[in-house]
Amino acid sequence: MPVVLKTVLLLSVSNVFMTFAWYAHLKNLNDKPWYIAALLSWGIALVEYLFQVPANRIGYTALSLPQLKILQEVISLTVFLPFAIFYMQQPVKLDFLWAGLCLVGAVYFMFRTI
Repeated sequence: MPVVLKTVLLLSVSNVFMTFAWYAHLKNLNDKPWYIAALLSWGIALVEYLFQVPANRIGYTALSLPQLKILQEVISLTVFLPFAIFYMQQPVKLDFLWAGLCLVGAVYFMFRTI
């Protein structure tokens, strides 16, 4: 499997866990003290790091650090959008499109030397 594809897959799994660690407590634990949410989020974040650290180590063999960061941001927003709409039931806004287009520009500038 190509290095970049492996990196994308691992970062995608990592970002699913990260998104739940960061935001799911807003829906599921809103009535609990913040420290309960923090402890549960840390547990989820541990699983996230088990995918994120290998993804970055593998990716860094073929990509530069700025390329890895932009790739992670694109994946993060790609994972976040369905999470926000379907899980958190946030309204779809045209701003999502504009933000996505800005990321396309960022990807272009970071990857144009490949």
